[in-house]
Amino acid sequence: MTSPTPSSDPATTGATRPGGAAHLAGRTVARVGYGAMQLERLHDDRAAGLAILRRALELGVDHIDTAQFYGNGLANELIREAAGDGVLIASKIGATPASGGPLPLRLAQRPEELRADLDANLTSLGLDQIPLVNLRRADVGPGLIAEGDQRVDIDDQLAVLIALREEGKIGEIGLSTVTADDLRRALPAGIACVQNAYSLVTRDGEDLLQLCVAENIAWVPYFPLGGAFPGMPKVTDEPAVIAAARSLGSTPSQIGLAWLLHHAPNVHLIRGTATLGHLEENIAAGAISLDEEILASLDAIPSKRGDIIAG
Repeated sequence: MTSPTPSSDPATTGATRPGGAAHLAGRTVARVGYGAMQLERLHDDRAAGLAILRRALELGVDHIDTAQFYGNGLANELIREAAGDGVLIASKIGATPASGGPLPLRLAQRPEELRADLDANLTSLGLDQIPLVNLRRADVGPGLIAEGDQRVDIDDQLAVLIALREEGKIGEIGLSTVTADDLRRALPAGIACVQNAYSLVTRDGEDLLQLCVAENIAWVPYFPLGGAFPGMPKVTDEPAVIAAARSLGSTPSQIGLAWLLHHAPNVHLIRGTATLGHLEENIAAGAISLDEEILASLDAIPSKRGDIIAG
């Protein structure tokens, strides 16, 4: 696939949209956004968190992905202070903050929990409506798998999200951590995006990605460089990725992100970080052009599946 062409939009602050522009939740936004999960690392330095967000906006980012369980509302509070009206805020429901376990969250999959989670997001973000809300399912890994009363039929969950959309609290509905069958069942509800773990070295969700392409649904991969859990392969360990980075004067991480943008036209990146240097590096990946030879070498890397430890 040809390299995405960056585009400018006078509606933004004048910055070029990193990675070019594409549609998401009824809007046209930069294909390189920002994922707010890492902001919880800055709970003792709110000024640093605000600086990260403001620098992202200066560089053309206009799509921020968050959740109430990111720092128990901290990420949302920082976004509320830093982001303006022109930014597409995407949040997710289906889990809530928790402490003492292997992960800083617990599942909240029941319909009444989804509604409560959405209201908590609205409060911390200071919004009457969240433009895009992703239902964080828990049928598949990586991460938490639903058990007991947390195993809820997707139709029951979608009914809640549709009701919330009709009430004006949600703009568009997305899905996270789902199967292709889940998406097919959900299509009548109107799905704007899918967020699943996916990277150059973990492409077992390729069928789901291609379904999204066919249905004009945005694909927003999390763990875009792999390696988030013990046993998960890392994009940056691959010799072909390291060689491409060396030849282009880039970092292996940038090559992994650039490959995602080249791989399918509906990909949006939400790579997160808590440092300005890494933020600027991630955004710069949107301008990297991969020629046919490099793309072929990267495409030839086999998809791997490690022994993912679910929390």
